[in-house]
Amino acid sequence: MTLVPTADLVAAARAAGTGVFAFNVITIEHAQAIAAAAQRAGRPAILQISQNAARYHGGVSAIAAATADIAHRASADLALHLDHVDDLNLLVQAPAAGFSSVMVDASALPYAENVATTRKAAEWTHDRGLWVEAELGYVGGKPDAPASAHAAGVRTDPAEAARYVAETGVDALAVAVGSSHAMAERTASLDLDLVSAIRDAVPVPLVLHGSSGVPLEQLRAAAARGMVKINVGTALNVAFTDAVRGALPASADPRRYLAAGREAMTGVVAGLLTVLSAAY
Repeated sequence: MTLVPTADLVAAARAAGTGVFAFNVITIEHAQAIAAAAQRAGRPAILQISQNAARYHGGVSAIAAATADIAHRASADLALHLDHVDDLNLLVQAPAAGFSSVMVDASALPYAENVATTRKAAEWTHDRGLWVEAELGYVGGKPDAPASAHAAGVRTDPAEAARYVAETGVDALAVAVGSSHAMAERTASLDLDLVSAIRDAVPVPLVLHGSSGVPLEQLRAAAARGMVKINVGTALNVAFTDAVRGALPASADPRRYLAAGREAMTGVVAGLLTVLSAAY
């Protein structure tokens, strides 16, 4: 199959009143696990490669090519997304690398600088046919983030969100509503009323970062209230690492313990894909 544009998967989920999961790819095993799980569950998914993952591989081209090839050979509808980009040198590589969408992350900047940076990036990517996500508010868990996702002034303001979308022209908005990146346990508490308020204020789909730390029932509730793209990364890494640790004493052959990690991630992704409605 050919890759499906991220815009199409997000639009279909939004029209159905549900969400679509976006899973972080760090290694080839991550991509294989996500594709296998999507086939197993019969659900679509977005495979996303972050700027940090690209840096780990010495550039985005190799991991993007491998991920795209895995997605092409899968029977499920899969999209390829470039995530958390603040390096414009990486952004300009996105079209040639096969991405149909990109998340421009200027959220650490003051509002006016965030708007200016994001608008310029959105204009460039739109001219090349890419769908653009950005972030307003500040999701916890980043190295330079505030200490807590519950700190004063961190969460996204609905009125400011409406102004931000109008000023930047982005296609989707990642919002701060109580989740944090890199959470290994599902103990986050989302402000669901705030999710509804932002949904009512802005015309574009909403994105939830840090979903690994959100209880499953809250993920369902957030999707019902307008959260459309649901990002998951840490949950896969925890499953992968635990499985590799368990397999290491038995073999020095990396194929054996990496396969164990891949299968563990496949199970996690397949389980998550059944959490949200399959009405699209």
